[in-house]
Formats: sequence, structure tokens, C-alpha cells
Amino acid sequence: PLLALVMSPVAAAALLLPVYIVSDMVGLWAYRREYSARNLAILIPAMVFGVGLGWATAKITPEWIVTLLVGVVGVYYCVSVVLRRSSPPKPADIPRGVFWGAIAGFTSFVSHTGGPPFQAYVLPQKLPKMMFAGTSTIAFAIINLVKLLPYWALGQFNPGNLEVAAILSPVAIAGALIGYKTTEFIPEKLFYRAVEIALFIISLKLIYDALLK
Repeated sequence: PLLALVMSPVAAAALLLPVYIVSDMVGLWAYRREYSARNLAILIPAMVFGVGLGWATAKITPEWIVTLLVGVVGVYYCVSVVLRRSSPPKPADIPRGVFWGAIAGFTSFVSHTGGPPFQAYVLPQKLPKMMFAGTSTIAFAIINLVKLLPYWALGQFNPGNLEVAAILSPVAIAGALIGYKTTEFIPEKLFYRAVEIALFIISLKLIYDALLK
């Protein structure tokens, strides 16, 4: 969302993908033992399908509709959390995982906004914070690699983007390391509140951006 303020969302997405892949390598090493295998088994095939759907419809899907969809999903989840604060954890189930995983893959391909649909499925499970972070990191690391081919096929990479990505990559590596270390010591309740507040703010921003287009 921040980069989209100064350049087209499509250009921002293409610029960030190589940066994400570099920082993903740090995340994969850091969370190599902390993840939910069941969630990954359910989500990754669904997310790959969503990426394929995004690739197939890239020429005909208005980006503002995708942006609005992601924002609405995020706000819906945050409101439901407030209304059901004391609800028991939900198990990782295939129907919900396939649905939200496909949406996460689709929106991740179009504008790197797969986070809110992913969180709408995983956060209600109330996983341990490191398992949640590891599952998210591994799932999106794999999806970012999958996106390389369709992005290249759609002509989204150019020397200028790659040069800027190379400059940003060391900062992304440092950010990934700081994020991992911070997640280790932050209290779990505070961790999840921070995730939910960030999700709500980003979702409102996405809705605002969509309605301006």
C-alpha cells in the first residue's frame, strides 16, 4: 500500500517480488522448525490454484475490485474477532482452508495482498505465535517463488525494477531478522493484538484506495 502511493500498484508488485523472495530465504531458515504442517498441506495447493487464477484473469480483472475485496475481508475478520473474543480455537479444516487459500493466492498474485485472507483462516485457530509466523512465512515464500514465472510471462520485470530490488534487499533481510527476534520475545497476547490492529488499519486503507479508483 505504501509503494502504491508513489507508483502504479502493478509496478509496485513487480518491484517487491524479488525483495520478498530474498527476505523469504531468511524466514525459511528462521522458522524451519516452527510451522503447522497441516495448514501448509491445505493452504499451499489452494494458494497455487489462486495464483493460476490470477494469472489467467490478469488482463480482465480490475485491480480496484481485488483491492476492495481484500479490504472487506480484513475488516470482516477484525469485527468478527471483537464479537467472538472468547470463542474456542477453530481447527484447520479443508473446506475453509481451500476457500481462503485460493483467495489469498489470487490476491497475492494481483497485488501482494494475500495476508488478510490468509489471516482470516489461520488467526481463528489461535496457534502459538511462532507457529503462526512460521506457517505464514513458509506459505508465502513458496507462493512468491511460484509467482516468478507468471510475472515474467506478463512482462512485469525490467532492469529498473531489478536494480531497485537489489538496493532494497539488504534492508529486507535486516527487517526479516528483526521481525523474527521481536516475535520471539513479544508476549503472545500482545502479538496477536498487534497483528489484528495492523490488519484492520491496512484493510481500511485498501478499501479507501479502492473507492478512490
